[in-house]
This record gives sequence, C-alpha cells and structure tokens, in this order.
Amino acid sequence: MESSPAESAVRGHRTAVPARPATTPPHHHPDPGAPLLSSDTASDAPPSPSPLTRFNQAPPAAAETALMACCGSHRWARRVAAHRPYPTVEALLAAADEAAYDLTPGDLAEALAGEATTALADRGGLTVHTALRAAHAHYEAKFGHAFLLALDECTAADPAAALDQTMASLRERLGHDEDEERVVTAEQLRRLCRTRLVRLAGGAAASGGHGGRGDLSVRAFEPTRSPDRAGSITPGLPRGTQAVSPRYDGRGRWTVPGRA
Repeated sequence: MESSPAESAVRGHRTAVPARPATTPPHHHPDPGAPLLSSDTASDAPPSPSPLTRFNQAPPAAAETALMACCGSHRWARRVAAHRPYPTVEALLAAADEAAYDLTPGDLAEALAGEATTALADRGGLTVHTALRAAHAHYEAKFGHAFLLALDECTAADPAAALDQTMASLRERLGHDEDEERVVTAEQLRRLCRTRLVRLAGGAAASGGHGGRGDLSVRAFEPTRSPDRAGSITPGLPRGTQAVSPRYDGRGRWTVPGRA
C-alpha cells in the first residue's frame, strides 16, 4: 500500500533520537587502585605459608641455624630440627622443653657462651644502674657467664617492677654455689628459648610450661664491647652518666660512695 505524500513528508522530518550511553551501576565501578582480578584468578592464588610451615620446610642446616639463635647448644638445635615437622607451635615448644631438660653441663656451657646481657629500661637513676652493673660484673666473675632472667609478661611491662625483680634475683643468686646456679640458669634459659621459638614460629604467646605465665626475653644489661678488654662484654650505663665504683658488702648489698 503506497503512502500518501503527507505521510512521506512526516517520515522525512523525524529527528533521530541519540542512543543512551551504557552506564555501570555505581556499586559496580572498579576501584582504580584495586587489581583487576576475576574471582577465578583470586581464588587460584596460593596462601602464604605460615612461619611454622616455613620452619618445617626449611633445609636442616637452615633450621638448625634459626634454632641456634634461640639456644646456642648445637645438640639441642639438631635434636629439635630432627623432629620436624611440628603440627603446632605448642608441639614445637614441647619438643624444645624436652631437649632443654636433657642438656648436659657441657651443652649448657656452650649455650651460655653465646648469651649476652640485655638492658632494662632507664629507670632508677645512676645509683641503681651503677649497682646493677657491679652486681652483674660480680655474678659473671663468680659463675663465668651472663646473668639470665626470664620475666613474666606483667613484670616486663612495668620497668620499675622489672628492675626490682632483676636486682632481687641477682642478690639471691649471688648466694648460690655453682651447682645450684647451674640448675636455676638452665631453667631461665629454657623459658627464654620458649619465647624466642614463639617469635620464630609465629605463635601468639610463650608459656613457661607447667602452668607458668608467658615469658619475655628480658635480661639484665645492654652488652657493649669493652675497648680495654678484647672480647669482653660489660653492661652499659645510661647516656650522660659516669661510672662510679660501688662496694659490695658480701651479703648481697651494694653501696655507691658519696650517694645514698
């Protein structure tokens, strides 16, 4: 059916309506900084291994080296490394405890030879720090190794309490004979090793074992190499202070001349 001239004219004057641009809903706009990964690609990415997994999978020599940073006994490190893989951090700590209880006096001496003393917070003033330094020197001269003390979490978080406990422990342990102090030091080393292993394996807390509280690797002094004695380690003092020679009364007390 043919169109009339009028209809043809109307059709010829129609205005074309432009197509609307395609839009994406606001919540579908990608973040410019986000990687453009599909859900399939993201799900295929392997998770990073945990610190414990990396320790379990490390070559024996690498695992032993890491363990030697926790306890300087080669026999202890070889034994703990040989029992890998450990399913949990708790299993690793149990194996470390068992190996620590079996340390011979020679193993303990080897481990203690690699220990250095670490500083507490700068609290208590010159008199206290000078007395602390002298007590440590007396301890090291008597027993031949650094003074080790594992503080529980609450005490370590309070510098004043940590300082008080350190001084009290030094006074008490200076009264030990060599056999008594060897037993105490071995236990302190075992607790410090647990804390170091937790850090190595990525656990949340270190238990002292046998119902103990979490322990922190806090020891008594900051090691500094003494220029007048090659290879010796002497505890440091706070900056801006001068060393004063204290006097030991033989009963666990130290006094500093000219100071209260």
